[in-house]
Amino acid sequence: MMNSQQALFRPANLVLATIAISLASFMQVLDTTIANVALPTIAGNLGVSSEQGTWVITSFAVCNAITLPLTGWLSRRVGEVKLFIGVVLLFVITSFLCGIATSMTELIVFRCMQGAVAGPLYPIAQSLLLAIYPPAKRGMALAILSIVTVVAPVAGPILGGWISYNYTWPWIFFINIPFGLFAAVFAYQQMKAKPQITSRLPIDYIGLISLVIGVGALQIVLDKGNDLDWFESNFIIFGSVIAVIGIAFFIIWELTDVNPIVNLKLFINRNFSIGCFLLICGYSGFFGINLLLPQWLQTQMGYTATWAGLAAAPIGFIPILLTPFLGRYAHYFDMRLLASLAFIAIGISCFMRAGFNTQVNYQHIAFVQLFMGLGVALFFMPVMSIILSNIKQHQIAEASGLAAFLRTLGGSFSASLTSWIWTRNASLHHAYLSESITPYDPTTQYALNQLGGQSVESYAKLENIVNTQAYMLSTIDYFNMLGIAFILLIIVAWLASPRQKQ
Repeated sequence: MMNSQQALFRPANLVLATIAISLASFMQVLDTTIANVALPTIAGNLGVSSEQGTWVITSFAVCNAITLPLTGWLSRRVGEVKLFIGVVLLFVITSFLCGIATSMTELIVFRCMQGAVAGPLYPIAQSLLLAIYPPAKRGMALAILSIVTVVAPVAGPILGGWISYNYTWPWIFFINIPFGLFAAVFAYQQMKAKPQITSRLPIDYIGLISLVIGVGALQIVLDKGNDLDWFESNFIIFGSVIAVIGIAFFIIWELTDVNPIVNLKLFINRNFSIGCFLLICGYSGFFGINLLLPQWLQTQMGYTATWAGLAAAPIGFIPILLTPFLGRYAHYFDMRLLASLAFIAIGISCFMRAGFNTQVNYQHIAFVQLFMGLGVALFFMPVMSIILSNIKQHQIAEASGLAAFLRTLGGSFSASLTSWIWTRNASLHHAYLSESITPYDPTTQYALNQLGGQSVESYAKLENIVNTQAYMLSTIDYFNMLGIAFILLIIVAWLASPRQKQ
């Protein structure tokens, strides 16, 4: 009887409930990137080095990754609506604490708390939206959340830079308070009558501890690897060993425990496993593009952080425009076909970027981002539909949480590997380009004469030109590699089951 009631529940105002739930999840995803641009300002105001300031990002990411896979267990213990309202209010409180922090230690502690309470927010929002929409319109719910996933990470640096420049850095956290309270009040008003099924299962302390140790160590290694030169650092070696042991023990324990804190047996489901693979790989590529492009524009092309963000921003336009159509008509199409079209469009956009040179203008960069938005619009909703296609209603929260956790880890791996590949290949190209540069080489002499003669300043200018071209070639290599990877994902998409059950 309860399952029937849950299936039939509809809020009094579906639009208001959707806005409240989506706004909360947007706020949480936004906070993963909004502090990035403000790090130098935060570090300077709190009297610490830029390297220490990066822990503002790392602390949030680590704790967020740990609590994401706990979503299903938490929802079973307290109920989805109570959990959602609770984490939104806790997110508001921890955001306020971050804003009033007077030292870096305080800020890192509060960011840890903020990341931990934010973990279940997105997957619970997804579960609630799927619950309040009828089966034929669940594509709309997934399409709405796909906008959140696309627009929020892009908007974060732009908004963070604007706030920290025009006001003070605490406002990048204070801005969460009014929106969070709005989301909590109206979500509670619309969802409080929703029947809940809870169970008082015993707490899997061993699984929880191994999860905290393994995932926490892995996230720190991924976030700090590039800064510490990877396995040249004893800290990274030690962290990697702890991560491998912790995660291996966690997987073995969870698969054999009677009441696991994370249901890894979901991977027995074919579509869930294939969908998660597509989500990890696709999101990693998407994340890498949005990481490398602004970094290249700022360090090699002379763009400010704001203009680099604006160049990347058009990626969100098409997903916003396509959402109503995807939500209404997507269920008429094979999700594998839509995912394949997404990978084709994103892959083509990567090959278009591989055609860039150091003379490329803002309009061309923005146009490629706009085109990629077509692929992104067709990516998240179909892939999430594949993931959840054969998942029972009471398992959606834990399936969404586990998928979001894997997506987050994919983004972390992508961030580390992208920076490493880019700088490593740039060094190789630099060595190749400069191996024939000598004072006796006619081409070198001609170049130096064009730069003002054989002087220290001319050699410095020539070195800068070589360095810029080396990073340009490395950027081309990276986008060619990504383009091929996205095309190959089409094959994987068609391994999923063709029938999507509602």
